[in-house]
Amino acid sequence: MKYFVSVKAGSSQEKVEQIDQYHLKVWVREVAEKGKANRAVEKVIAEHFQKPKSQVIIVAGQSSKEKIIEVI
Repeated sequence: MKYFVSVKAGSSQEKVEQIDQYHLKVWVREVAEKGKANRAVEKVIAEHFQKPKSQVIIVAGQSSKEKIIEVI
């Protein structure tokens, strides 16, 4: 399933808020440099859906706050 994700990097907490069936808001502690925030987003979403991190893929938006993520 694909999700449209809005990311807030450098937050004081890590959490996922499901807006509707296809949209998520994600807060991560990591800063948006050298892919650190992207890896944190994959980890937090994997924990939220109780899936292995390898089943969470950033399809689009590698360098953007707005991403499309696929959970296999």
